[in-house]
Amino acid sequence: MSTIAEESAVIEKTRELCASIAADPMVQELQAQVERFLNDDASRLQYQSVHERGEELHHKQHSGLQLGAAEIREFEAAREALFENEIARDFLAAQQQLERLQKEIGKYVGLTLELGRVPTEDDLAQASGGGCCGGGGGGGCGC
Repeated sequence: MSTIAEESAVIEKTRELCASIAADPMVQELQAQVERFLNDDASRLQYQSVHERGEELHHKQHSGLQLGAAEIREFEAAREALFENEIARDFLAAQQQLERLQKEIGKYVGLTLELGRVPTEDDLAQASGGGCCGGGGGGGCGC
């Protein structure tokens, strides 16, 4: 059982926040761009092909194998073609913006839980400014 009851004030406010996010015109536009991509088989296949080829080259390189100039050129050409595809380009931009928004919201909520109060601009700047552990920066120092 959850430590916070299903109908607590925190959960209710969280639902309100989620409703505000879902109703935001910018978020709706970003979601529409994602849906447009997901409904376009050709764009999805093009993206998948470039992504898989990039993974193959990455694994090959990290296995200590030398990448050939031709395979690098082929990958770069396929990647450029992907970015010329408006649906795929819009999807990638929307995905990036949604990830940034999710990270920013998470930072606010995380700092609120850590600090026990609403974070100030200074708190947010400190958390973003790196540091080892300050403000949940997760600087990778084993904290």
